[in-house]
This record gives sequence, C-alpha cells and structure tokens, in this order.
Amino acid sequence: MLRVLLPVLLLAVGLVLSVVSERPLPRADLVVNNGSDISTLDLQRMSWSMDLRGARVLFEGLVANDQFTWGFDIKPGVAERWELSDDALTYTFHLRENALWSNGEPLTAHDFVFSWRRALLPDLAADYVALFQLIDGSVEFYDWRTEALAEFADNWSGSDDAAARAQAARELWALTETKFDDMVGVHALDDRTLEVRVVRPVPYFLDLCAFATFFPVYPPLVSQYDQLDTKTGRMIAEAGWTKPPELVSNGPFRLTRWRFKRDMRFEKNEHWWNADSVAIDSMSLVSISDPNAQVLAFQTGAVEFLADVTAAYRREMYAKKRSFYDEHRSEYESLLAQGYDQYEIDRNLPDDPRKHAHFVPAFGTYWYNFNCKPKLPDGRPNPFADARVRRAFAMTIDKKAIVEEVRGFGEPTANTLIPRDSIGGYTSPKGLKCLSDAATEAERQAIATEARALLAEAGYPDPSQFITVELLFNKDSGHDLIGQAIAKNWNKYLGVPTRLMQREIKVFRDDLKNTNFMTSRAGWYGDYGDPTTFLDLSRKDDGNNDRKYHTAEFEGLLDEANLETDPARRMALLSRAETIIMERDLPMVPLFHYVHTYMFDASKLGGPNAHPRTKQWMGGFDILGDGKGPDVAPAMPLRPIVQSLGRLDGAAP
Repeated sequence: MLRVLLPVLLLAVGLVLSVVSERPLPRADLVVNNGSDISTLDLQRMSWSMDLRGARVLFEGLVANDQFTWGFDIKPGVAERWELSDDALTYTFHLRENALWSNGEPLTAHDFVFSWRRALLPDLAADYVALFQLIDGSVEFYDWRTEALAEFADNWSGSDDAAARAQAARELWALTETKFDDMVGVHALDDRTLEVRVVRPVPYFLDLCAFATFFPVYPPLVSQYDQLDTKTGRMIAEAGWTKPPELVSNGPFRLTRWRFKRDMRFEKNEHWWNADSVAIDSMSLVSISDPNAQVLAFQTGAVEFLADVTAAYRREMYAKKRSFYDEHRSEYESLLAQGYDQYEIDRNLPDDPRKHAHFVPAFGTYWYNFNCKPKLPDGRPNPFADARVRRAFAMTIDKKAIVEEVRGFGEPTANTLIPRDSIGGYTSPKGLKCLSDAATEAERQAIATEARALLAEAGYPDPSQFITVELLFNKDSGHDLIGQAIAKNWNKYLGVPTRLMQREIKVFRDDLKNTNFMTSRAGWYGDYGDPTTFLDLSRKDDGNNDRKYHTAEFEGLLDEANLETDPARRMALLSRAETIIMERDLPMVPLFHYVHTYMFDASKLGGPNAHPRTKQWMGGFDILGDGKGPDVAPAMPLRPIVQSLGRLDGAAP
C-alpha cells in the first residue's frame, strides 16, 4: 500500500519541506508534527489535545507537573511557593518577582483573576467551566450572570433605543465585574500574591492549576478583542489576540508565525523566568494531517518528532519494534531491570530505524457514545434513551477483535472508563460482560441471546425492525475500520441495520457537541490524576457530556465523594459511580485503553517523557550533541502502571 502511495507522499513531504524551510526564515532547530492544525490558542476555550499541546509551548500556569516522576508531581511554575490553610480550603500563591510576559511586562496576580473570570463567564461557554466551579462562589456567580443576561434580553428585546440599550449593557458588565470580585474566591492580595478559596477540599486542585485552561492570558491585549454585544449584553470574545505578532505569552516560547493548516513558528522567549533551561532557540509545529505523510516526513528528516502517529500500518511498526527487542533480548532485559523507560532503553541499544517508533501506555480510553436524549435530532423517539438498549449494544461488541485485528499495537481492551491500576488507591469495577469475554462461539451466542432479550424487554422484540443505527466518526486514524467492525458485530449478533457516517473533523466535532448523532466514536485522556477527570464527563452540566446522560444516583455519588474527606471512602464512592455507568447505564461503551505512538530518534532528541499522561512539555526538548543545553535526557523508572497496561515485548512482567 505504501509503495502505491509513495509518489503522493513524496509530494506531500516536499510541500512540508518547503513550508519549514521557506525564506526568509531559516529552518527551526526542531520541527514537530502536531497532526491537525491548532483550532484555538484561547486558553480558556480549548479542549482538544493539539490545542493543549500548543498552549504548553507558549504559556505556563501557577504550577507545573514534573513529567519525570511517576506521580506527575507538582513543582513551581509562575508561583515559586504556596501555602494551604489548615482546613484545606484556601491556597495562597506567591508569584515570582521575575515572572514576565513575552513583551517584558510584569505578570501579576491580577492577570490570573482576569483569566479565571473569563473561564467562569457563561458568555464564553468554556468546555472546562466545571473545573473552575470548584472555586468558592463560582457557581453562584455563573448562575447570577446567566439570570442577569436573561433579564437583560427580556427587558430590551423589543426596544428600539439603541443608545439606552448600549448603556444598559455597559452597566451590566460593570456590575458583573463587581459581582465577581464580591462573590468568587479568587483575589489578588497584591501584585505578587494570589489567594484562591475552593468550595471544598480538592485533592487534585494543584494538578488543575498545571492544566492549560488555568494558564493566564494577557489582560491588556485580550480586552482589546472583547466586544460587548449591546443587543444581548454578552461579552463576545474575539480571537484576534491569539495570532502573531499580537499574541503575548508567558512560557518558554513566543509565537512568531502561524499559517493556517501549514505551520506555527516559535522562538525562545528571553523574558521567561527559566529561559536558561530552554535548550533550543526555535521550533516549528507543522500540520501534516495525512497519517502516511507524517511517517514519511519523519523518515526523510523533514520532521524530528511526531506527536501522535496514526498511520494504518502502526501494527507493522509495532511488530518490527518487538522484533528489534527480541534481537537484543539480553541488553533489553538488563536495561529494563535497571528501571529505564523505553526512550532510555532505545538510547542504549544499537542504532536501528525500528527503535524510533515508541509505543507508550496512556492514561486514556477510546469509546463509543450513545445519544441519551429522549428524541433523536430528526425528532424521532430515541431507542438509546433506554439503558437496556445501550447495554444490549455494548454487550455485542468484540473489543478483543478490534484491538488485535483492527488496531494491532498492544492496546488493552477496556471494560471500564478509567484505565485499571492507573490511580493509586482506586479500585475499578468489573465492567459489563461482552463478546470479548467469550472463549467459544457458543458463549458468544449466549451473550447475544441475552442482549436480544434486553432489546425485547425494552420494546424491540424484532431487531430487524429496529431503526437503522448510525455510527458517526471522523476521517483518518482508523476510525472507519473500528466503525466497520462494530457495525458487523451489531448486524451479526443483534440483527439490526447499521449505517456508517464518516465526517470531516470539523463537521464531526460540531455534530458531537450538538448531539447530532445516534452513536459516535469518542476518546479522552485524563487531564489530572484523579478518577473525576473521567467520571465528571458524564455529569449533567459538564461541557464534555456530549451524550447528554443524566441520573440523580450517579450525580449523587459524585456529590457525596466531593464532600468526603476520608481518601479511602472517597475512592469507594467514585468506584460505585463508575460501576453505574460501566455496568448498568452505559452512556458510553469503552473499547480499549490507548497506547500512544510517538516517532523520534531517542539518541538525538532528549526531553520527551514516557509517562502515561502523555503530556509532552516541549520547552524541555533538547537536541543532543548540538552543543546547546545540558544534553540531559532523564530516565523514568518503570512502575506497575506500565506493567499492568502491557509491556511492549509481550512478556509477562
């Protein structure tokens, strides 16, 4: 297949080479493929992995994660130190004296207040608003603003007095700023001291502060692009401030060029407080969306680092990698016994192109959504609103066949949303049985019979008369092959008609957010090290609850866990909550836990980490042997999470 595509791919790589070497700018020190183009650099609005990756190049939060510790430990960022009150409710952050914006202006505690207020405005409709609502008074402020906007619409919708309406909108905004200061527990005590009061003890709050949506934006610039809509009273956030040369950031790099669907250029930010630790002067983030062209770009030297390899022949790459380790078995086992991560092992083994593909167990899960709303988008009654129907369809998916025959690069099947053994102190539920649990065809048919009985109980005794089930997915990355496998399972074991609905990524995202689907592919990488990073996705009001699932029992368990101060009891409550959605209600059906695939030469590039959180901090990347930077590429000792998710060589741990 690759030979047939070779002329096209060579042309694509040639275009990439022309992009990264276009005059007058010289080629960057490091060229990284980000996959799809970044959709936004508005920190409080982003949620996609490629956007978050770009944010970590340009910005920094109060704290950061130490990516070379298995606990993803918290270390200082903009804040050089902090204190937590005895009741675990009030954080006091002390910002560095040398914390600056990329234009040289001081970064202050007021900048965080401004940024977090943006995230809490219903006007912005941020996907991650629920995370900010852990702050005391934030829910009340959000509700007040929502009601105030509704009242504004009622009072002024029929008015022809534009001047009076505009004045009323300005007064409402001034009141909103005052209300935020009065109601929400975020205060700048002075330029260098930020006080944050949370509504309850939040064991993972510092981890959230290291998450990109909590990073600060530069108020003087962003405010220039905020437009008050005098017709609705809403503050409209325009994106012009995110483009170069306007963008002002506070991280290791600054943005100097952004060409849509082509590339982004970053230069070292000399004003960053830790600029001396940055070992490269420039970086290009290119957008090569074709999976085959991505790999060829690496092989031809057009790109040094592939952030997410999705080529259909990943399984062949995986097999070759295993063969490489088999050929160097004794050295491999010796390095593994010393606790080296995969990159350090590859750095010490003989040079071989096969070692440049890296398969890393990830803190993430791939699943299929079920639309849980009473009506489908076209107004028809939705059979998937019934949990029995969802269980029947979930039971009749052969996950093992998907990971072994469709995927083929070591991903474990998933019966739970949260990867097993990935969070200390958390016990995963068993999960719903499915075709993958059957050893024989007779056992598979028995599971299918039970599933059809559930359909009959729900009012569908003849599956052939069931509505045509649509499977929504986006192009590329093998989603079509997974959809085909699921459709075959449902045809064979349930006897229901199916239709594959492939969409371009932008259309797919819009359909997902608008619940314009019956079933759809989805996935999630945990944002922080707590079960709620997955479980909150199914809360009624969460911005990522694309399924529109809601039950009082599930919400109640999460609410109870939020108030529980005993860690063991808290984890038990969260496990019960996951049991509900994974064994009874099935708003989504997990298929497998991700194994993330990178491509880079570990003997030439230092800095990437092999942590399952898969959050690369590219400000720490280092071209080894170039005479710049420390040329240090720290190893990360293995721990049971990697063993439980499966060793690359397939051997028993």
